[in-house]
Amino acid sequence: MWLSRTFTDLAATVAHAAGRPLAFIISVALILIWALTGPLFGFSDTWQLVINTGTTIVTFLMVFLIQNTQNRDGVAIQAKLDELIRTSAAQNVYIGIERLTEEELDEIRRKCEERAKAGTDRDVLMERAARAAAEAERTANRKAAEAADRAVS
Repeated sequence: MWLSRTFTDLAATVAHAAGRPLAFIISVALILIWALTGPLFGFSDTWQLVINTGTTIVTFLMVFLIQNTQNRDGVAIQAKLDELIRTSAAQNVYIGIERLTEEELDEIRRKCEERAKAGTDRDVLMERAARAAAEAERTANRKAAEAADRAVS
């Protein structure tokens, strides 16, 4: 657990720092310094090896840090979407579909597009939106009343 938390914190910090303008400016400055020192070192193989090795190492390590950050962000977003689906008038069957195969997801996407095309009539869409809004309002009012009752008790 300690190693996981430490790596998560490190990955988040490095990914955040790497995406800042200052990191880009520093990278460009290092490349310029390296390029300007070319004549000093006679554009030797060692001079070229320095930049090749440095960029390879940085790229290799950044892949893992950025992937970790993206994985966590993806899981967090998915959890938030699942909760929104679960608590709304949306269809709960979509919870967990991120675990399906690419082909299964393509089929779901195709069906959703067909339903969307079939329901493009403005009046139908407005009616559905009004029903969904009314249902959401009823649910919110019921939950608020229940919370108020618990607070008074």
